[in-house]
Amino acid sequence: MLNIYRYATDGEALRRKLERNVVFEPSVEKAVHDILHAVRTAGDRAVLDFTEQFQCVRLKDFMVSPEEIREAYERADPAFIAVLEEAYRNITAFHRHEIEKSFFYEEDGGVILGQRVTPMDRAMLYVPGGKAAYPSSLLMNAAPATVAGVREIFLTTPCDSEGNVSDHILAAAAVAGIERVYRLGGAQAVAAFAYGTESIPRVDIVTGPGNKYVALAKKQVFGHVAIDSIAGPSEVVVIADESANPDFIVLDMFAQAEHDPDASAVLITPSEQLAQAVRDAALSRIDGMIRKDIIAAALESNGAIVITGSIEEACRVSDTIAPEHLELHVTDPWQLLASIRHAGAVFMGHYSCETVGDYFAGPNHTLPTNGTARFFSPLSVRNFLKHTSIISYSKRKLLACGENIASFADREGLQAHAEAVRERLRHS
Repeated sequence: MLNIYRYATDGEALRRKLERNVVFEPSVEKAVHDILHAVRTAGDRAVLDFTEQFQCVRLKDFMVSPEEIREAYERADPAFIAVLEEAYRNITAFHRHEIEKSFFYEEDGGVILGQRVTPMDRAMLYVPGGKAAYPSSLLMNAAPATVAGVREIFLTTPCDSEGNVSDHILAAAAVAGIERVYRLGGAQAVAAFAYGTESIPRVDIVTGPGNKYVALAKKQVFGHVAIDSIAGPSEVVVIADESANPDFIVLDMFAQAEHDPDASAVLITPSEQLAQAVRDAALSRIDGMIRKDIIAAALESNGAIVITGSIEEACRVSDTIAPEHLELHVTDPWQLLASIRHAGAVFMGHYSCETVGDYFAGPNHTLPTNGTARFFSPLSVRNFLKHTSIISYSKRKLLACGENIASFADREGLQAHAEAVRERLRHS
């Protein structure tokens, strides 16, 4: 289930096993393309047809009523509501540190330059639903959008075959102050908000995780709207030294593996003794897990224990993976942090388990996957902001540098660009 590899001798086999790519089957690409085209041309009717096909219900109303949201909140366990509220406070507090400010500065000659930061007008937050509900994803998407100041926030999540949305998701929507909730899922939901229909508004950005149809739909509508990222299966890398607790490591690896058979969980350590102890613990604990079949499948396909020559080499191996989650089960994680360049989120020390980040700590759990942590970042307030450059030139300044600007345009063969400047110089 969890094979042990030696990086010095098994590097090529390990690379093939752990390689992660955002690749979709041609059949999925065609299906999503057809769904997007149908929704773009037929609007509400196509959304209703696809919802009936995939969710087995003919909807009478896309939106969840305020009464349904209120009743779900009132039915919820007060202890659960308290946890949701505390988690949302933590997430919101973290994202407030990301707020950006507009800036302006003045140069000699009557020049004012700057950048204005404004929130997007409309955002659609996608929250997976159906067989499983993820209120944590709702909170993680709602907090940065709200802190950014997005004017209109829409939430969409798949309903069941009766047309009902999870009470847990609706309770979380109430906690986050999200009032406009839609009972739609899949590629058709992404298409509806990307293009707009008769009754569904077109938005500026689509965020949130989903299955491969949702991920591919986001990829295909990018350009019509902004997106956060194209999320793949969840993944964790654990870097550990001899101070680590094998049971902590095993359960953290299981926590990622239980998401999906395509999830990845990797331990990297210079300690042969720890490597064997973790493998033994995994074998002894797997039968006690409710989702043991999913965990076993994920670890068989995408799990590994890697023995390196040093903890520094372990960091280099992790950077080649660029994992979504990176846990540092080492004596001094802060010293090791400087050696890490690529990870969506880093969990410091034996008691900073990834579960804390998923639900409660504050930093966003919507993270880059499939090695994209090399160039993508976690979902943040910045995703919901746009930046506008401000340029104010005086007549005096243009007289001083206008010919230089015009000659630059000449070099590019753009006559009108140059003449737009020279005409002003001739009138001065």
